[in-house]
Amino acid sequence: MELKSKHEQILDIVDEVSSTVSKLGIAYCTTEDYELDGRIVHINGQELLSFGSCSYLGLELDPRLKAGAIDAVQRYGTQFSSSRSYLSVSLYSEIENLLGQMFNQPIVLAPTTTLGHLSNIPVLIGDNDAVILDSQVHECVQTSVQLLKTRNVTVELIRHNRLDMLEERIKTLSETHKKIWYMADGVYSMYGDFPPIKELVQLMNKYEQFYLYVDDAHGMSWTGKNGTGYVMSQLTTYPEKLYLVCGLAKAFGSAGGVLVFPDEASRNKVRHCGKTMIFSGPIQPAVLGASISSAKIHLSGEITKLQNDLLKRMEFFNKTARALGLPLITETNSPIFFIGVGKPDVGYNMIKRMMQLGFYFNLSVFPSVSYKNTGLRIPLTLHHTFADIENLLKAIAEQLPYALNDSHSNMNEIYKSFKLVA
Repeated sequence: MELKSKHEQILDIVDEVSSTVSKLGIAYCTTEDYELDGRIVHINGQELLSFGSCSYLGLELDPRLKAGAIDAVQRYGTQFSSSRSYLSVSLYSEIENLLGQMFNQPIVLAPTTTLGHLSNIPVLIGDNDAVILDSQVHECVQTSVQLLKTRNVTVELIRHNRLDMLEERIKTLSETHKKIWYMADGVYSMYGDFPPIKELVQLMNKYEQFYLYVDDAHGMSWTGKNGTGYVMSQLTTYPEKLYLVCGLAKAFGSAGGVLVFPDEASRNKVRHCGKTMIFSGPIQPAVLGASISSAKIHLSGEITKLQNDLLKRMEFFNKTARALGLPLITETNSPIFFIGVGKPDVGYNMIKRMMQLGFYFNLSVFPSVSYKNTGLRIPLTLHHTFADIENLLKAIAEQLPYALNDSHSNMNEIYKSFKLVA
């Protein structure tokens, strides 16, 4: 029998898991709703309370964003089909100006955060640089970094948020490399935890060759001045060696990736040389129109009220989960929550049980997480009421013992798998 490569083995695993969850009816689902309210979805004829959206502030249904999209289509049509290296519709100038006001830094708007990374990373990182990836940095960053390996750029992976290991590698790599780049998330999409931004800035100040590159797609809008995200919320001034990417496809309510630069020179270099800036299609008028409306909300005092309303829900979730004794893996004030269940079989069982009770949310399972680190990934939005949150958590607390028993597991195994204190 011919042995399969590691790549082929990984594909087989992903395909197998995807087939399993699809057959169980817990993934690859399609809503059956004629219209959506952000809270309820219908799947296979069943009404479900949805905790599966990352539109944390609920702006996707805001009448002003809808009106902005409609107005843009009426004036410019459904698409403006031209590479931005030749011509951009005027809406681009308007939204980039508003985003520049929000961040008070040079920015470029990319069609998506992934396409932004694919333009940014190959241009910013030099042949004699070194890249250190946090083990939990988003897949779109890791995929973009793979392009550097064709140029023999040094790429390393270190354990999550281990600044002691990072500093040791900075010291060693600085002897043979021009710049040392650390790539991390602003809010980690699986557990909802944060990088130690202030400590990382201290490392940048301590080591001249150290640069920081952060994907803050999940931190955008729900925190930070003008909704500029978690990373910006931790800064007093913008560091000259920080490169930031924020996403508009989550709490911002539209789509696109915002590339934030410390200076005009690096901004212009990516704008002129980034492959996806030259060869990828643009964001279309409807989305640009919605983005303009959202940016105006972000630049008003209203964004603070929206942030505070979500913060109250996040605090309530933490408090309720703690009172119910649920194994919440990371208790932080982010809108992403992860309740550990241990083995994949327990996760499959829990999702089926919860859907039968009228709740929908995401299952994180191997290979997205380690085999025994399966969990219930639950994002919160402003569409959720406090009663929704309480009812969900009470149902999880009620059903988890049954699911564990069905798989011959127990709470102690969960605590052991996630290295939690019981």
